[in-house]
Amino acid sequence: MPTYDIGLEHVSLAFATKTIFTDVTQGVFEGDRIGIVGKNGDGKSTLLHLFRGAQEPDSGRVTKRGGLTFGMLDQRDPLDDNATIREAALEGRADYEWASDNTSREIVEALLGGMSLDAKVGSLSGGQRRRADLARLLLKDWDILALDEPTNHLDVVTIHWLAEHLKNRWSKGQGALLLVTHDRWFLDEVCESMWEVHDGVIEPFEGGYSAYMLQRVERDRQADVRETKRRNLARKELAWLSRGARARSTKQKFHVKAARELIADVPPMRNTLELKQMATSRLGKQVVDLVDVTQIFEKPQGMADIDPDVAALSASASRVDVVNAMYAEPQLHGSVEVAVTDMTDPRLVDAGVPEAVESAGEARKKAEAESGNPQLADDCEVRRMNTGGETIGGGTAATDSDDDTAAAGVTSAARKVTVSGREILDDVTWLIGPGDRFGIVGANGAGKSTLLKLIDGTLTPTAGHVNIGKTVKFAVLSQRLDELEKLGKYKIKEVLSRYKPSYIVDGKEVTPGQLMERLGFESAQLMTPIRDLSGGQKRRMQLLLILLDEPNVLIMDEPGNDLDTDMLAVMEDLLDTWPGTLIVVSHDRYLLERVTDQQFALIGGKVRHLPGGVQDYLDMVEAIKNGKGLPADTLGFAGTGSSSAKSGKGKAAAVNAAASLPQSASRIAPSSEGANNGEDSTSKLTGKAFHEASKRVNAIERKLAKLEEQKADLEAQMAAHDPSDYEGLNKLNEQLTAVNTESDDLEAEWLELSEQLE
Repeated sequence: MPTYDIGLEHVSLAFATKTIFTDVTQGVFEGDRIGIVGKNGDGKSTLLHLFRGAQEPDSGRVTKRGGLTFGMLDQRDPLDDNATIREAALEGRADYEWASDNTSREIVEALLGGMSLDAKVGSLSGGQRRRADLARLLLKDWDILALDEPTNHLDVVTIHWLAEHLKNRWSKGQGALLLVTHDRWFLDEVCESMWEVHDGVIEPFEGGYSAYMLQRVERDRQADVRETKRRNLARKELAWLSRGARARSTKQKFHVKAARELIADVPPMRNTLELKQMATSRLGKQVVDLVDVTQIFEKPQGMADIDPDVAALSASASRVDVVNAMYAEPQLHGSVEVAVTDMTDPRLVDAGVPEAVESAGEARKKAEAESGNPQLADDCEVRRMNTGGETIGGGTAATDSDDDTAAAGVTSAARKVTVSGREILDDVTWLIGPGDRFGIVGANGAGKSTLLKLIDGTLTPTAGHVNIGKTVKFAVLSQRLDELEKLGKYKIKEVLSRYKPSYIVDGKEVTPGQLMERLGFESAQLMTPIRDLSGGQKRRMQLLLILLDEPNVLIMDEPGNDLDTDMLAVMEDLLDTWPGTLIVVSHDRYLLERVTDQQFALIGGKVRHLPGGVQDYLDMVEAIKNGKGLPADTLGFAGTGSSSAKSGKGKAAAVNAAASLPQSASRIAPSSEGANNGEDSTSKLTGKAFHEASKRVNAIERKLAKLEEQKADLEAQMAAHDPSDYEGLNKLNEQLTAVNTESDDLEAEWLELSEQLE
């Protein structure tokens, strides 16, 4: 038997209802970088507790080299609520001690940046506690470091930093790392071998997550027929890995030829064209349009120089001693003047203007008293549950020609209120269409959740407006599980009985019970009360109930929370065949790029397109850290209106111009500059108009290339067609004529724009 630095010898362990390990012998050598995967409940965390000594085996023993130090990040931190961050995370280190060393300073700034060291641990949020505990662990030297879900509550930038830190923490062949995480990009980036915990055993694999998937597919191909479902999911996951996942393109860890042989008969992840067509028939042309939206939150009095997150902690701190962040998210502060006739105007209430919040509260109490209904629904909640067909916000819906008249009509009886404070969105126009699959990344506190609330109508923009299509039916998968709390006493079977008896999924008719089993539940669990489900099971049940409601716009905020890698693959497989519009916010870059077709970053008050995926966002962050600032406002699929948007000029012109674009064009509202000034169409373009025209030219060129392929295909079909089948030939000829007409129109537009760009 090999001599491990730390290991299990013939270990068996069982709990009341489940066997975790059966006669397992496995261990860790110095220099190992091991990722641990498996289903929730199969024993990943228990394995780390055995190594740590916090869990005793039923039989066998845990061996450890003499003098070995073992540090572990548990899912529950051991921090004292009454201690300060300095005492708990820095363990009493003075500022000069950690700041004088490059490594320790980087750890503190990356994980504790923007937090007050004098704040009490008990006043921290769950995510802040997690970061403090991780900082405490990384500031010490360990022979073996075990991390249980270290990426939870970390943003994309910090996850990338942690991956680099762990790769460079020890010299080659020194130290050891045990990593339990559902973040597949992180596993591939950091780990050099994998352990799969399943069915009471620990099965080792060479290489990172990609190599593990290749070996697992080969193993599953030789497995019993009972593994058919699991094999297909694994093969689809491998297909995604090998078909150009951007996050893995520079670090392929499996043999490409072997992988291609295994997935030769696996269909594409999604038939994008078919899904778009289905989505259009269900949604119509308009889904959600954010038009010149500015969102400002009123700054609390007396907090002018303190970050909003730190302000919440300052009450428990004897002094505000804030750590400089490794990366400071660009924060805008501005003001906008709003004309209102009533201080209960939702634009002011949602911006947090104290007088408006107080007035709205009094109006609500009065309405409840008059109606005799203390459970009067909140207007925002009612709005979110609508089926669309409304405009959220005001003041910018008038056309240019009506601007002065409208303004005069409003301001004659209106009070002008200036809203000043943190600006989350700065004059953003973003058009979301049927079948669009958009992913959003950004730092913690950048305003991603605010953006989602603007999209679904629960928040009224301070300026600009949000147009929601008439056929839109929203569903929101939030980070919280509040929706299930109301159903806690009911059994799963009782909850499912409230829905339709059958649904069409991927062209097949399935029952709610079959969908439930597809999401990892067993039929025996039908009689289980909702309150007795685990966190991961509740998360899956939340997704199931949302899909059973048949929404056509699905908004998902961190959908990967509490799910293991297998369940993530199941969820992704379900979303592949979902034809509606999908908006996903996630720090899991693998999941984000897997289920969405376009990614965007919320940074500096703008929604910026990331044509190269999440890596483009990390490049932006690196540029900011190096003092280069944000790039020019080159957004591609999302953007801002004219520079004078806050004055209310040109809003409708931008929307009308955008509506006239073909579906293949970029979803950015073009500038109305020039048109308003009476310039002719052949005038030379500059600035933003030049940039937008350039993007349109590129879009036309891509479309023309596709049309040429269609034309060649139709001509080949006509050549091979039966000459006596006049009806069939006529249909093909009509299709060819339509393609030629569209191609001619696009070529004419291309020539016109090219002249303006010269």
